[in-house]
Amino acid sequence: MNYEIVLATSNKNKLKEVREILSPHKIVVYGLNDLGIKIEDIEENGKTYAENALIKAKAVQKVTSFPIIADDSGLEITALDNRPGMHSARYASAMGGHANAIREILKDLSDKEDRSARFVCDIVLLNVEDKPLIFEGIAKGTIAKEPQGEGGFGYDPVFVSDETGTCFGTMPEGEKNTVSHRGKALKKLLTYLRINGFVPL
Repeated sequence: MNYEIVLATSNKNKLKEVREILSPHKIVVYGLNDLGIKIEDIEENGKTYAENALIKAKAVQKVTSFPIIADDSGLEITALDNRPGMHSARYASAMGGHANAIREILKDLSDKEDRSARFVCDIVLLNVEDKPLIFEGIAKGTIAKEPQGEGGFGYDPVFVSDETGTCFGTMPEGEKNTVSHRGKALKKLLTYLRINGFVPL
């Protein structure tokens, strides 16, 4: 018997990534489009990644009884006062896409010695317990001098993982999923589902 769960997103890249990590464990992941769910623009006005993820999850909770996962993530660059941080997606959107946002970030870092950064991802699980459950993943790294590779999405082409010494943009998906912020958060979620008997150990 498969465990069914809804990911509160219409982002095909994010859905693909989550499916690659959870599907091998008898978990069926539906995106909003799969269920015909349309959510009006949600005001993500939380003060933390977890609060924003919870806002998204609660919006979907109004229209389904399935277990729901929602995530919020961001790229925090030390020398830029942890920008773009929680506004990473909005920053890219305002710049006309991630390629333009990356160009601007590289320009802002051109005279900085410290290129350390981290990706943060908080995942909220709803409709399982009587309270939201939060799972956090952090990937530490540095910002490359120029974009690398064709893989990944978002800011991946300039994020070099401390754990592997390679750029997310050049990693095969399987490798990236073991060290990425979202991959780490999903592993914690998977551990919870296993321990509580929702999916096989």
